[in-house]
Amino acid sequence: MHSSPVLLITLAPLFAIAAPQGRGIFADPSALSVAGTPTNGAAVPSSTTTAVASATTAGAPAPSGTSAPLPTLSPSNGTATASGSAAPPADTSLANDLSIIGELILAAKAPDRINLIPNDASFKFDFQNPPDKTQTKGSGGRTVRADRQSFPPLIGTGVSMTVGFLGPCGFNTPHTHPRSSEINIIVQGTLETEFTLENGARTVHNTLGTHQMTVFPQGALHTEFNPNCDEAIFVAGFASEDPGVQQAAQTFFGFDQDVVEAAVGNDFTFQGQDVEKFRSLIPANVALGVESCLKKCQIK
Repeated sequence: MHSSPVLLITLAPLFAIAAPQGRGIFADPSALSVAGTPTNGAAVPSSTTTAVASATTAGAPAPSGTSAPLPTLSPSNGTATASGSAAPPADTSLANDLSIIGELILAAKAPDRINLIPNDASFKFDFQNPPDKTQTKGSGGRTVRADRQSFPPLIGTGVSMTVGFLGPCGFNTPHTHPRSSEINIIVQGTLETEFTLENGARTVHNTLGTHQMTVFPQGALHTEFNPNCDEAIFVAGFASEDPGVQQAAQTFFGFDQDVVEAAVGNDFTFQGQDVEKFRSLIPANVALGVESCLKKCQIK
């Protein structure tokens, strides 16, 4: 039993860095007690309590029965700073830079790619303040993509990400990703999702709440819709640095008029002048839709 205080003293500085107060591994303060009783109910010796508190505050013991505030890690030099300090901005100078993108693609080894990017802040992407040419905006919200063009440090990693901010009744119109499957997790609000893999496959529909996830197979036609009057936010991960995207309706009505007429003519009467009318009505990627939601949220 004498080893317990030593273990706690050793781990305390690690947890102080990895889990700032109220966040990280131990978001619930009761998950790790440094002054009082641990989660299994066994009493912690007062000497152990003081030792742990001392480790987390660089030599300043916390009074018995209290927990010392946990420091955060400074992104600039790795030193502990006061909790709540603002993070420095991301460096967006490499975004859309074809010169550095080409160098990274042609780099012989992974370390060469890392060394081609000398600024640590270039490895950070800010979805709230993204570089130019990374957002798709519409009346129903916006999506922000981090791919090999907008975030060159992704080159060689095989991954990318999009974050969607969908307003009330907003939806991402039906689309496909030709070069990757997608995993999609909801981090705020609720989303209705649907996908169809291909001809002959049934349509899969789900309602996703916060922190629930779904998958859209590579090439599957899919959509996301916010059925509520509050903003919904989703995070989409891709197994490609360049997953690509193609909007179904926008692409279809972009074909020549005779092709569009032939494609739908067998199902209902479709006059030539209707093609231009439909083209003018097609919204941007992120649109407002579903009459019942618009009425519920009093959106006109």
